Amino acid sequence: MKKKKMIKKALFSLSFILVLVACSSDDSTKPEEETNDSFDRQALLVNWADNIIVLSYAAFNTETNSLVTATTTFTENPTVGALQQLRETWIEAYLAFQHVSMFEIGKAEALNYRNRVNVYPTNASEIDGLIADGNYDFSLPSTIDAQGFPAMDYLINGLASSDEEIITFYTTNENAENYKAYLNTLAETISTLTETVLNDWNNGYRDTFVNNTSSSASGSVDKLANDYVFYYEKALRAGKVGIPAGVFSNDPLPEKVEAFYKEDISKILALEALEASQNFFEGKKFDGTSNGESFKTYLAYLNTIKNGENLGNLITAQFETSKSKLEGLNTNFSLQIENDNSKMLTAYNELQRNVILLKVDMLQAMDISVDYVDADGD
Repeated sequence: MKKKKMIKKALFSLSFILVLVACSSDDSTKPEEETNDSFDRQALLVNWADNIIVLSYAAFNTETNSLVTATTTFTENPTVGALQQLRETWIEAYLAFQHVSMFEIGKAEALNYRNRVNVYPTNASEIDGLIADGNYDFSLPSTIDAQGFPAMDYLINGLASSDEEIITFYTTNENAENYKAYLNTLAETISTLTETVLNDWNNGYRDTFVNNTSSSASGSVDKLANDYVFYYEKALRAGKVGIPAGVFSNDPLPEKVEAFYKEDISKILALEALEASQNFFEGKKFDGTSNGESFKTYLAYLNTIKNGENLGNLITAQFETSKSKLEGLNTNFSLQIENDNSKMLTAYNELQRNVILLKVDMLQAMDISVDYVDADGD
């Protein structure tokens, strides 16, 4: 199982065409004094499961149901008004997804959930071919880049330059019925996958998760810590900023931004993902009312100091610095890259600083081994 997981994560890295930057280690991170780690891991797992993860999936599930309804309404009567309403619903669902994307554990891991919902850039030519053929199976790995939110982005924002022209694909086009069917299947698949993951949490996996308090590699804390850091490093830092900015290639790749066809939401998606990541690090409950046990309280318990400062506070401060750099970017990351890529690279560098603090310093302090394989240069 562990080998399978390592291979899966290595393939995920390759899918983003990563040529990775070295993570430096810092030997200065250590508990201030020797302690026996008797931190209450179950209290941590209960806060994660009951106050953050399940509620985040429930909220996203509600959004995906709305997405199915809006998609059906549009395909039954394709009008400009229905298209615009569908776009608004799609954006709300896409934002809600940023709060569950990091939890690739349990059923989500088994379903390859994140990849099926949000691999980008989408493959427009493959989508066109599948629609023309009218025969497709989204459970096949070969269709991973022709489904999810990015595929919907293409079909509701990228088919033509005007809303009126986009409508014709669903009305007068010779494959209009196939376009409708494909769009409906995309929305239904996102909803079905999400409901499956949520039901699993609500019907047994929650108890399995919170009771697996082992400090070994198979324990819930170790596994989710790795999933969280992997998500932050590969999907957030690299996927949303580094890859399109050209950090891992010879030239910038502005066509690889998230929500490429909508054009003006790549920044808000990145900010939402960063906020969700910070909230989880700090144990903030989904309703925002208070904080519970978290990576940050675990580090405080260990009294982990780096260069004379509390590591948890350093990580929080770095989240805030990264946020300020992202906020300074154009709402359209493609335009930002084309007009002044140096600001994208600056934002990437700030995100990278927390990769080191989380992946090296935090995991080392908690005695958690990294369970995934990096590509050369990572």
